[in-house]
Amino acid sequence: MSEIKNLNPQRVWKHFYSLTQIPRPSKKEAKVIEFMKNFGEGLGLETIVDGAGNVIISKPATPGMENRKGIVFQGHLDMVPQKNSDKVHDWEKDPIEAYVDGDWVTANGTTLGADNGMGCAAAMAVLEAKDLVHGPVEALFTIDEETGMTGAEELKPGMLKGDILMNLDSEDEGELYVGCAGGVDVNVSMKYDMVAAPAGFTAFNLSVTGLKGGHSGMDINIGRSNSNKLLFRFLNNCLYHFDIKLEEVKGGSLRNAIPRESFAVVLVPEKEAAAFEADVKKFESIFTSEFSGTEPEMKMRAEKTAAPAKVIDQEAMLKIIKATFACPHGVERMSDAMPGLVETSNNLAIVKCIDGEYTVNCLVRSSVDSAKEGAMYKIGTIFDLIGANVSFDGAYPGWKPNMESPILKTMIKTYEDLYGKTPEIKAIHAGLECGLLGSVYPNWDMISFGPTIRYPHSPDEKVNIASVEKFWNYIVETLKNVPVK
Repeated sequence: MSEIKNLNPQRVWKHFYSLTQIPRPSKKEAKVIEFMKNFGEGLGLETIVDGAGNVIISKPATPGMENRKGIVFQGHLDMVPQKNSDKVHDWEKDPIEAYVDGDWVTANGTTLGADNGMGCAAAMAVLEAKDLVHGPVEALFTIDEETGMTGAEELKPGMLKGDILMNLDSEDEGELYVGCAGGVDVNVSMKYDMVAAPAGFTAFNLSVTGLKGGHSGMDINIGRSNSNKLLFRFLNNCLYHFDIKLEEVKGGSLRNAIPRESFAVVLVPEKEAAAFEADVKKFESIFTSEFSGTEPEMKMRAEKTAAPAKVIDQEAMLKIIKATFACPHGVERMSDAMPGLVETSNNLAIVKCIDGEYTVNCLVRSSVDSAKEGAMYKIGTIFDLIGANVSFDGAYPGWKPNMESPILKTMIKTYEDLYGKTPEIKAIHAGLECGLLGSVYPNWDMISFGPTIRYPHSPDEKVNIASVEKFWNYIVETLKNVPVK
């Protein structure tokens, strides 16, 4: 694992390696907050931990650059804790097992944390370096970006003095992001009765596994499937062919990750057991055919298990299956303003039926506030119709592009001078913290960029080695060219 410290540029990779050794799942960032605080203080730099847990480290300008606009480098300390089902990993204790795989760095059976560890590592390298030319620099390391952006939401005015925000949380080298989608959580809950399981039924552990999952913003439009949608599509079909009973459901684990695995305990009459098993195989074949290009490892299995004592009340089960099956997932509309950009989407992220309570969590994203609201209420209406409780929370604003941005013009020219081509200017369907941060510091000129990362929020996550060096060199040259105040 330590071989990644020897990759170029070493000054960035050594810090990324350090971050892989510190457990930092969202909402459990105490260890990495302390690490970053010690890092800043160890450099003799002004270091503040605010009330939310965000860490701010300030570095003075180098001689002759005091008149430049102040830069705020920004990244988030937390990471998405996803692992393969056969991987043993304690997210509160174990380090990430990162390794070099050809042109990429990836992890052994878990998310890598390049989102946003690479951005944090680059900011740390700037703070530590004694040979760079730069104006006033601040680094803002936020917490809990992945599960609510509470760090950005709770940041107070007046904490930072800079003029330009450089968000280091984008995932394609050679692209500059000038806008992002907003989002809102749709939360559903409903109590139901458990009744005695009928005699003469065979119980099965039903599973949909092996899907790739991914980031519900970045990867929502690349054709990957959702294990919750496949599971409930099958269960809905079963309503027309079998006398099924349902004991529990566990599907998905994070609101912003496309679900990779879903499980249910299903009962069918003994005389229908063989036909049910055949239907599972039939639907596995259907699903692998429909998603042959994106989900080659998808598996659907039914394994006999001991019959439970109780099952979900039949009327409640029908409501649960039909409403979940009807809930939309994926791209709802592409952007008219920026071709190729997803405008509005929904991630049917988590579905659970456990101990008499049915819960659903969705994350709606849109770059158009009215469309976000429309999608949110449409999903809510589906679950209103079955008598469930629906709430909307965790809303965060989008970031409107400013094509006249001074830092955008500076960074376009710098990239052209460095690499002989013009960077692509884009908006992103993912929810960057820029929208929230810009609402607290409306004077900021904002831009987002980063190295090339693939499949964030999934155990397939990887970062391209060569892109990290280009990303770093770009930061170094941009610092030299920051506009004067």
